[in-house]
Amino acid sequence: MTRVPLDGGFFLNIERTGKGPPLVLLHGFTGSARSWGPLAEMLAARFTLLAVDIVGHGASSKPEEVDRYAIDKAARDAVDAMLAFGFRQSAWLGYSMGGRLALHVAAAFPEAVERLVLIGASPGLADPEEREARRASDEALADRIEREGVPAFVDHWESLPLFATQARLPAGMRLAIRRGRLANDARGLANSLRGMGTGAQPPLHDQLSDITAPSLLLAGALDAKFAAIAGDMAAAMPDARAHRVRDAGHAPHIEKPAYCVRTITAFLEEGAREHEHGGSLGAGR
Repeated sequence: MTRVPLDGGFFLNIERTGKGPPLVLLHGFTGSARSWGPLAEMLAARFTLLAVDIVGHGASSKPEEVDRYAIDKAARDAVDAMLAFGFRQSAWLGYSMGGRLALHVAAAFPEAVERLVLIGASPGLADPEEREARRASDEALADRIEREGVPAFVDHWESLPLFATQARLPAGMRLAIRRGRLANDARGLANSLRGMGTGAQPPLHDQLSDITAPSLLLAGALDAKFAAIAGDMAAAMPDARAHRVRDAGHAPHIEKPAYCVRTITAFLEEGAREHEHGGSLGAGR
């Protein structure tokens, strides 16, 4: 565990493991740097993992000021934390909320992103009315977390249809995921929703065509909404491919970790081969 101090007494906790090229991991809402499960253990055999506790989560700061949770600020903080470890450029892997954050990093700090892997992610909501409705919904949920506490919220969160396929996971794994969610702080989760929820974040649809980093967009085949979003994003980005993980829901990296590790590793190692050959493997085809 490494606490990386940034400004004003704020810090991010980073869990560093493994050896090899750097890979930054950005977890989903209610997760932490330790919520990647077997995926991280397997990836650490080939990569130096920098697993971030996103603001409001895990052992990172949980400030009272909602502005500190804004997704553009969180992107800057994540890049600064990577630089603190001596890495000017890295591959980035983000899941759900962390995928939205990784996409913002790629849009705002392209020099920091060598390759991009998104799991169950989106560029936000393009329609202003839909975005405002989601912002209001997130605010109501944030109030509920503060009013009822984290355990009651986790009961609600785990009952969402989005996570229905996780009922098939082994009991021990479900318990570990639940314990990780329960370890979070009410203020941190509430302010995360207010500051970087899907309703609060600026949409990135108009910037997708400018994200040139080679990108792999994973989604579970049973997660129809986010599988469709991944396809739409891949069509809008210059060098992206969408990939559906069979028989998996919103968190395919948890439900099918070995398959996801093989797919992600093959994609990331394409970059190493391209460097060896002095350019894109597809050049001249």
